[in-house]
Amino acid sequence: MKILLAAGGTGGHMFPAQALAEALKEQGWDIALMTDVRGLKHAGKIPADVKIEVQAASISPRHPVRAIGGILKLMKGVRAAKKFIKDWQPNIVVGFGGYPAFPAMKAAQSLGVPTILHEQNAVLGRVNRVFAAKADHVVSGFDVLEKLPNGANWTTIGNPLRARIMQASARTYKTPKKTINLLIVGGSLGARLLSETMPAAIALLPDDIRARLRVVQQTRAESLELAKNTYDRAGVQAQCETFFTDIETHLKAAHYIVARAGASCVSEIMTMGLPSLLIPLAIAMDDHQSVNAEPLKNLGAADILPESEFTPERVKTILMERLNDSNWLETASRSASSASKPDATETLADLVIKTAK
Repeated sequence: MKILLAAGGTGGHMFPAQALAEALKEQGWDIALMTDVRGLKHAGKIPADVKIEVQAASISPRHPVRAIGGILKLMKGVRAAKKFIKDWQPNIVVGFGGYPAFPAMKAAQSLGVPTILHEQNAVLGRVNRVFAAKADHVVSGFDVLEKLPNGANWTTIGNPLRARIMQASARTYKTPKKTINLLIVGGSLGARLLSETMPAAIALLPDDIRARLRVVQQTRAESLELAKNTYDRAGVQAQCETFFTDIETHLKAAHYIVARAGASCVSEIMTMGLPSLLIPLAIAMDDHQSVNAEPLKNLGAADILPESEFTPERVKTILMERLNDSNWLETASRSASSASKPDATETLADLVIKTAK
């Protein structure tokens, strides 16, 4: 059996594709991946036999000249995708959203190849909206899926997570006794707002809390030295890196996490059972990160802080309240875990097999 995976260029699209690829490779499937040059940077651990770079560009009606160029790139990508599908003959094409997935999905549906769309977020992405009505199945990471067109065959399964994340989740959350492990992440590229605000907020904490903290923070390259210097001056033990290849190790050790509310991140927080402070990306399309974060907030497992309120003083207040409350941390951990969907990868793999046959 052969599957063509089509995914956008960010980790949020690529990591679920990786999880599905890992599961199907174990069952002997041949796997091809179609993405753009950005996606290939995240594709090193995807067990694909073939990796195809396709031209793709986002289309914004606010920039008509750029939109025309984007359409031309997408059409060129569709022609390349059609040629590959005719030559390689996959049994099914699974798209994970993002404009680099457009050529493969368009080609597959025009050629009559079975298709499945996976939407990571709680709001259906622009590319997935184009193909949802004709897809054999639309599956999503959250129980809510806004912007879904009429007639789409939709099921909630959760977000497939990489095998190493799932392995790390097999642990019991324990509230901090002496050391408090604080994890700060900002998406696959990091976030400047978190990179600069979090060290400043932690420096404002009382001496007794700072002495107990062990911070692991993803920091943008241009903010790295500032973050390290701020932590040094505050006497806080901190590990600052631009990217963590072993994020599962830090998730497993964390007592509390401060993060963006991207779909993969929220799903990892649920699976790991982590109390959290979530800062949705203000410019995210359709404000989908705020919608992603709502389930954890409604369960009492997370605080949501808009970017407009994300100041050192406000963050310091939240950290003092939450990190000093072991009862809340334990309850929040259980509540976060209750929202997890640990069988998402297996469920999607089974659906792929059934649909392909």
